[in-house]
Amino acid sequence: MAVKIKLKRLGMIRNPQYRIVVADSRTKRDGRAIEEIGLYHPKENPSFIKVDSERAQYWLGVGAQPTDPVLKIFKLTGDWQKFKGEPAPAPLLVAEAKPDRHAIYEAAAKEALSGDTGTGNATTARKAKKTVKADDTPAAPAEPAAEEKPEGEV
Repeated sequence: MAVKIKLKRLGMIRNPQYRIVVADSRTKRDGRAIEEIGLYHPKENPSFIKVDSERAQYWLGVGAQPTDPVLKIFKLTGDWQKFKGEPAPAPLLVAEAKPDRHAIYEAAAKEALSGDTGTGNATTARKAKKTVKADDTPAAPAEPAAEEKPEGEV
């Protein structure tokens, strides 16, 4: 039985998310897998890649063949170089941690309770209010023009 390390597609339309799986080469792309060894989310910035290096090394050692996309992922993470005994590449870029929404809310609530209502930044932007000046009032419509009758009518 030939074993391949390939990508299994999940996610929605135009938002692919992949799992790196070990499967029989005869199975469908999203078919039954022997083992899942990683994740790949290409739409995030930077792309999210997580590989269980120990399991990847085991499967490469017993003869599993990676597909071309998986081979590129393994080269980015350094698993392929580790398997071949070559020097490791530069580390992957990692996305910045998102701010803790609960902490932001707590700070805004504490500020509101302390009475400093206008000094801090709002957690969300407000819409601008429309103001009408006295000088900008629209003029009264002019008197209606005399109705014109089409030619030929009395």
